[in-house]
Amino acid sequence: MKRIKLSKAEAGVERGLMRGEYAPAGAAEAAVVAKAIAERRKDAVLHIRINSGDLERLKRKARSLGVPYQTFVSEILHHYVR
Repeated sequence: MKRIKLSKAEAGVERGLMRGEYAPAGAAEAAVVAKAIAERRKDAVLHIRINSGDLERLKRKARSLGVPYQTFVSEILHHYVR
């Protein structure tokens, strides 16, 4: 079986699981998580024209946060329309 290389954070979670530090979620909590996932599901495509300088700044900001720039733009839009 191939061994997967885990990040430090993932290895910490794995150790916690092995020590029994986590408990299964109840039905109510699982429903809340399922609803949050469904609300974040991306099911539409958007094509826009944007100033190249703005796009570069968006990409730079996304890179500094460690996320893909399209995900970053999607999150900005999501928070704006809430």
